[in-house]
Order: sequence, then C-alpha cells, then structure tokens
Amino acid sequence: MINDIVSSSEERLNKSIDALKREFGSLRAGRATPSLLDKVMVDYYGTPTPVNQVAKVSVPEARMIMIQPWEKTMLHEIEKAIMKSELGLSPNSDGTAIRLSIPQLTQERRKELVKTVSKKAEEAKVAIRNIRRDANEHIKKLEKDKEITEDESKKGQEKFQKIVDGFIKTVDTLKEAKEKEIMEV
Repeated sequence: MINDIVSSSEERLNKSIDALKREFGSLRAGRATPSLLDKVMVDYYGTPTPVNQVAKVSVPEARMIMIQPWEKTMLHEIEKAIMKSELGLSPNSDGTAIRLSIPQLTQERRKELVKTVSKKAEEAKVAIRNIRRDANEHIKKLEKDKEITEDESKKGQEKFQKIVDGFIKTVDTLKEAKEKEIMEV
C-alpha cells in the first residue's frame, strides 16, 4: 500500500520536474532555441495553436530562429503572436519565412532572468512539498485506519522524504545550470 502511494507520488514529482524543465526552456538565455516559442500561441482558424504546429521552427545560427509557416496565410498571424508575446523579439518577415534575431542580453536583463529562474525553481519546490504532504497524509490515514502499523507509517514517510530530498536537489541543480547559462557572456 505504501509502495503504491510512493510510486503514484513519484509520478507527480517527475511531472513537476518536467514542467520546470519546460519553463526553463522557454526562458531566453541569449541563444536561440526552438523551445523559446513553446508558449507563443497563434490564432489558427479561431483556435489558439502553438507556433511549432503551424510552422517549421529551426535554428540556422546560434542567435537566429527561422519560422517557415506551412500555410503562407499564417505568416501575419505568427508575426502578431510573437509581437504580443513576452519574448521581446521583433519578427523580420521576407514574405515566406520569419527570422527572429536573438539580441545579446544586457546585464540588467540577465539579473531579471535569474530572479525569474529562482522564482520558478521555488514554485517547483512548493509543488514538490505539496506532493510530499499529500503522500504523508495518505500514509497517516492508512495508519489511522489500522491498515498499517505505526512503524510502517514512519518508515514509509522516511522513505518518501529521501525521494523528495532527491527531487529538491534536482530542482537546485537545474536552477544552478540555468542561472549559469543566463550569466554566460
């Protein structure tokens, strides 16, 4: 029973880490990556759709993203969506493709991004702690209902705490790596 709780909670923990990686991937760190556009939604015949589902997104150079819409009519919609996004990038269209030049980050902007990274990491830790709380409540309920002994409950909680500690360490490692990437000149 405890193992079921631990494994289902571990799944949720993994999802938290995956979400954090996606968040970090969408933060601009001075070099071009297709994941920068993951949160940019385009109006595709009345439906908000991610850019990568209406166009080919590639990185021909370290500081450039090339967007080639599959339908020429989408060119203007993609440009509008990029302008509205929080990326702070100006699309440059030649009628068939859009080029996004990624400017060098200023020191001030780097510091802002580091704060954002810290905030996202802290949110991930809070999510992990909430999962731990839910798992511990589950285990305590099993003990209260006399389905497991007090010792089994304690061992289960300790085992899960070690797993949680590992996930917190992973968040810290991801945060440090992203901060280092942002602060590179």
